[in-house]
Amino acid sequence: MSAGSDHPQGGLELGYARVSTTKQSLDRQLDALAATGIGDERIYVDKKTGTTIDRDGLSRLLAYARPGDTIVVHTLDRIGRNLREVLNLVHDLAEKGIGVRSLADPLPINTADEGMARIAFLLLALFAEMERTFTAERAAHARTVAEASGRRIGRPVAHPEDKIEYARLLKAQGDSLGVIATKTGIPKTSLHRYLTAAEATG
Repeated sequence: MSAGSDHPQGGLELGYARVSTTKQSLDRQLDALAATGIGDERIYVDKKTGTTIDRDGLSRLLAYARPGDTIVVHTLDRIGRNLREVLNLVHDLAEKGIGVRSLADPLPINTADEGMARIAFLLLALFAEMERTFTAERAAHARTVAEASGRRIGRPVAHPEDKIEYARLLKAQGDSLGVIATKTGIPKTSLHRYLTAAEATG
């Protein structure tokens, strides 16, 4: 997949597919792109985590695309790691005369079109931004309720604080890690972390 440096005259449709982990399959996206008539040589792919900054497939696609071309994706979230990145990329491409078209969003997008297609893109962006705000608000509310009722939100502590404090006292008395592990029931690897942190803050 992925085209070479030669770029024929006239607007091309260029496909892009991405999955966020190496265990996920690109098949559904590739099948959808192929169904639109985009050949393998014009499809660029990335198969790595969404937080990875360097995405070779997308970089090569952007370097190859020319004014009049349209980048086709299964859904808009494939071309960015977050909403802001998607919007910025679509805006930058539009200024270069390159369109973006999605196939399976609730409102299919084609920024190369005027009128309703552009409105649909703006609405989709608005809805995504609203959902992100609502999610943050729900999380904040859940934390507030949990704290008010004395519950802890987040990753639970692996070992009780009283055992960790006991381990620190034993360490101060000169006991070895093996002896401390036996007395507290805390594995040596965890003990090392707790005691090192205590020394760093002491």
